[in-house]
Amino acid sequence: MTAAVVAVTAVTLEPGSLFVWLIVGLIAGALAGRVVEGRGLGCVGDIVVGIVGAVLGNLIVEQTGLLSGTLRFWGTLVVAFFGAVVFLAVVRLVTRSRRH
Repeated sequence: MTAAVVAVTAVTLEPGSLFVWLIVGLIAGALAGRVVEGRGLGCVGDIVVGIVGAVLGNLIVEQTGLLSGTLRFWGTLVVAFFGAVVFLAVVRLVTRSRRH
């Protein structure tokens, strides 16, 4: 019997300072809000969605092994956008199922 070995590659998101994280969150959240909801979610909402998206996107990317290494501003923005879209899609599914 052969044991399967799964290698999880680490992805480090390093866009820079706290201010840059807020900018990444704002941009990623605003873009994801427009893609999923058809509109932005307000400045604070966009930032929160973008930062949650960065964390979720990082987890997804690490677990699937899509990327490895350190991602700077643009890479972090792409991962945060991807995670924010997934996050908003799940929130949308959960909130719609409660309405019916």
